[in-house]
Amino acid sequence: MADHITVKELVDNVRLKVLQGEEYLQRPITTSDISRPALEFAGYFKHYPAMRIQLLGITETSFAKDLTHEKREKYLTKMCAPQIPCFVISTNLPIPAELQVAAKNAKIPILGTHLTSSQILSNMTSYLLGRLAPRQSLHGVLVDINGVGVLITGDSGVGKSETALELVRRGHRLVADDRVEVYARDEQTLVGKAPAILKHLMEIRGIGIIDVSTLYGTGAIMPSDVINLIVHLETWTPDVQFDRLGDRGDKQTIQGVIVPKVSVPVKTGRNLAIIIESAAMNYRAETMGYDATKTFDDNLNRLIKQNSARDTKEKQSND
Repeated sequence: MADHITVKELVDNVRLKVLQGEEYLQRPITTSDISRPALEFAGYFKHYPAMRIQLLGITETSFAKDLTHEKREKYLTKMCAPQIPCFVISTNLPIPAELQVAAKNAKIPILGTHLTSSQILSNMTSYLLGRLAPRQSLHGVLVDINGVGVLITGDSGVGKSETALELVRRGHRLVADDRVEVYARDEQTLVGKAPAILKHLMEIRGIGIIDVSTLYGTGAIMPSDVINLIVHLETWTPDVQFDRLGDRGDKQTIQGVIVPKVSVPVKTGRNLAIIIESAAMNYRAETMGYDATKTFDDNLNRLIKQNSARDTKEKQSND
């Protein structure tokens, strides 16, 4: 996890305009939280979040307009605390004159956008979460299979990378091999990406390091992906019972996000790439409301009823 990013990085990645203070764009941003000051314009600064970006929209600037010049000057000067990364003004609104002076004196940049406050708030929060959210490094391979992000885990040497390479050859896309950096984008979404040093690279035992983007083209890679499913490769042993009906509903919690998980036994002769591809397609079918296990149960119950009725009829005939 990065401990901070600069205001310049925010400007470049969220397409903000620099309205004032271009020479101060190296100021650090250390939190993804964004403040829309309201009580501050009423003079309440007891819990002022001075580490956050301050977003001013139509509501904030309209309220400030109703204040006297002296109060606007006092409150906006107090808002320009040393820790403030920057001010952002939405909807192409003009900069309040008192803010121009106070921000210049405090060496704080002012940014602008034509987007509404809600739109730019969403854009900035999404970007900042992706850059500043706590990260966890997992041992595994992340592959996108027809839009389903599959994290392949298992002991070292079980065949994760080789299986992922076969999936790439079948037209799917590699996100990360060996190490996957994951972070929670929100309470229900887990995102994975490759560490910078391993980007686009895979290690294949007996061959060494290969560059997937060079060998298979840029269509064979993805910079990041949502992790929808975990497939754990486990060496087959006769004493371990593996799920045969798909009714266990195993899950794994990572960064507070619950992710469905299936365990696949690794045995000579099994085509793991096809099995994992099928697991991903089955996951997609389930999210669309189709449950193959329920279909099997319904078919089984219907067959039992039919056989029971036939047996009853035969018994009555014999009697």
